[in-house]
Amino acid sequence: MTNINVLDPGASPLDYYGYELRRYREAAALTQRQLGDIVNYTGSLVGQIETARKLPTREFSERVDAALGTGGSLSRLVELVLRSQLPAWFQQVAELEVRATEICTFQMGMVHGLLQTPEYVRAVLGALDDTDLDDRSAVRLARQRIFEKGEPPVFWMVLSEAALHQEIGGPATMRGQLELLLSFENNPRINIQVLPFAAGAHAGLTGSFTVFRFASDPTIVYTEGYGSGHPTANPDTVKNCSLRYDHLRASALSLRESAELIRRVMEDRYGEQELA
Repeated sequence: MTNINVLDPGASPLDYYGYELRRYREAAALTQRQLGDIVNYTGSLVGQIETARKLPTREFSERVDAALGTGGSLSRLVELVLRSQLPAWFQQVAELEVRATEICTFQMGMVHGLLQTPEYVRAVLGALDDTDLDDRSAVRLARQRIFEKGEPPVFWMVLSEAALHQEIGGPATMRGQLELLLSFENNPRINIQVLPFAAGAHAGLTGSFTVFRFASDPTIVYTEGYGSGHPTANPDTVKNCSLRYDHLRASALSLRESAELIRRVMEDRYGEQELA
């Protein structure tokens, strides 16, 4: 008899996903290779996902759901799986992103993760460590699904002009990233203001931070260090950071002026000639 690796479905969301995938496949009387052929993936990949050695993707889940008639079970589960793969210290923040009605963030050095392109994500995450880069990138990008909800949060980002010039991933990656920011120009739920160099000393000099507001829960402020996150609902901190954010928005360019600056930097610094 073949020795089959039996997962404990209660060990983690990833283990539970693998257990369910195997259960659905065996109920359909299909081998891993047969299922792989149907959904256009290798049988080896199916086996790796069933044994929790490889992260499933949203596309894989949707194809398997359709092939096995699961009613979308794996597609719903994959969101939990991806969120569970975030660093432990960041998982609470991902939950805040899901529940928030409004997210206001000030970013000094780079674009916020909720608005990063896949190429930008890979460049950021791979700066010092490129192990499991595909999986880690997929996990970060999965957070952006909050904008696909029926009632997505209002997102407001004040971005230091320095982040437009910090060349992360090369000219082509930066051009794609700035193009993505410009694509939100007429989206009232995603607002981007640039804090220009000309603003001089400003209320955000102590660092990046994010304010999460909710329908009924207290407002939470989040700051981040190396390998650690610090969410707090302390009223004094919330009051202080909310005031700082108001001043940052007042010091920043208007939405229209911000888009014009982003477009100008994109064309002048990362123009088409740079892509050859």
